[in-house]
Amino acid sequence: MNQKIIRIVCAGGGSGGHVYPMLAVIDELKKIFTTDEFVGSRATIYYLGTPGEYTSEFAHRSVVIKRVSSFKLRRYASAQNILDSIKAPFALLQALWHLFWLMPDVVFSKGGSGSLPVVFAAFFFHIPIFVHESDSIPGLSNRIAFPLAARVGLSFEKTLTFVSGKKVAVVGNPVRAALIENTSGLQSQRSKTVFGFDAQSPLILILGGSQGSARINDFAIDNAGALVRVAQIFHQTGSSNFQNAKSELAVATKNFIPAERNRYKIVDYLHDEIIEAMLAADLIVSRAGSGAIFEIAAFGKASILIPLKEAAQNHQFYNAYEYTHTGACSVIEEENLKPNLFLQETKRILENQELKSSMEDAARKFAKPQAAFTIAREIARLV
Repeated sequence: MNQKIIRIVCAGGGSGGHVYPMLAVIDELKKIFTTDEFVGSRATIYYLGTPGEYTSEFAHRSVVIKRVSSFKLRRYASAQNILDSIKAPFALLQALWHLFWLMPDVVFSKGGSGSLPVVFAAFFFHIPIFVHESDSIPGLSNRIAFPLAARVGLSFEKTLTFVSGKKVAVVGNPVRAALIENTSGLQSQRSKTVFGFDAQSPLILILGGSQGSARINDFAIDNAGALVRVAQIFHQTGSSNFQNAKSELAVATKNFIPAERNRYKIVDYLHDEIIEAMLAADLIVSRAGSGAIFEIAAFGKASILIPLKEAAQNHQFYNAYEYTHTGACSVIEEENLKPNLFLQETKRILENQELKSSMEDAARKFAKPQAAFTIAREIARLV
């Protein structure tokens, strides 16, 4: 019996906020296409775009990469606009060429850099398109793509003011299954000891990554003395910021006694260890990207969010306030990030068990751990 060949094209990227949810959906698609429903079929997943630092993540999942040049849509004057105006038609030709030869059953677009040429090409060839938007305020690429899509998935209710109709559903932001699977039997006290912390003392997890992490790193390390009197600190600085943060921490803690120094630990980046770190945390401090919010919610943790001012269309600000309306987090805008206010807010949460528990319950209610499966299931239906 001849196998039916199913081809799915994924597009989008530019940052982990676009790529990691895409990878979560790809993982679910690979599971779905091994079920009895698709016996006699063989699915191949392609990525059209510029994978950059995420090449190994796609390769690990046997995703076939087809290069399409990326460019950025800007709403402000920039010399880069000249170069990108040249790249845009070339990228569209690349996308048309690849889709002509692949002729996939469906295109899944996460928006962001490089997604539009693939969306336009798919629309030209009458290939059904599923578009997902991670943030409460959609990016320009997705705003253009929404009318062309057969299905649209949203992370936040607020985004319904930009797109609505029967083809639209609020499904949440996909979270990598590896982060939330098999964690129910692990205990936060045990997780604290894994990292060398006291199991009985509260722990604040500070999640720095790439964009804007340096300012949070500087703030936390400058106030290390006051912070360790409130809680233990586990601080992810981001790989590119680690050496600077390490030097600054050495200066900031030079007069600490050993017990105090052991209450503040930094790490460049938490890979698989992020599961234990999230479980260990009594409170999480983070920027307000959609990926971070939905991962924090999936673990049911109270949080303090500090939106990145420079985020496109100020989407982190709107993400944060959309989330705080649920009661799951507190928001401190960067211009208000002062030592007294921050310490007061951490004490307010950590010292009030009833408040902390209500924030954790709200986080769990907000979480949509099935988002990746829901999207993958709908993509399979389009096939």
